[in-house]
Amino acid sequence: MTTTSLFGIAWLGLATALAVHVADEALTDFLSVYNPAVRKIRGHFPWLPLPTFSFRVWIAGLAAAVLLMFLLSPLAFGGVRGVVLAAVPLSVIMIGNGLGHIGGSLYMRRFMPGVWSSPTLIAASLFTLICALRLL
Repeated sequence: MTTTSLFGIAWLGLATALAVHVADEALTDFLSVYNPAVRKIRGHFPWLPLPTFSFRVWIAGLAAAVLLMFLLSPLAFGGVRGVVLAAVPLSVIMIGNGLGHIGGSLYMRRFMPGVWSSPTLIAASLFTLICALRLL
């Protein structure tokens, strides 16, 4: 298997892991935890540009992002440089996202929304990051 093909598989895996993660968050009422936390953080640090979301806007934005990733999959399998470059920060952000859910669960001493799919999101992100860096 070529390095380019492996990157395409990794990209598709990350898109799938993100779709599962979004479903996990939606099914476990992520926004009921996220929005109050953002409001509290803004109370202490009003200069931080942290948004709050309605469910409709939040799910539509994430669904669009996942759909875009799937639509870009043929380009990923072709090793198109722009997709490979985009995969690096995206992977790093998704690793942080997954770690945030796990860390939040440990801190709160309970399972937080999105924690169940976080290990898969982290694994898919690490694989995508490694494959992308091999192509750069």
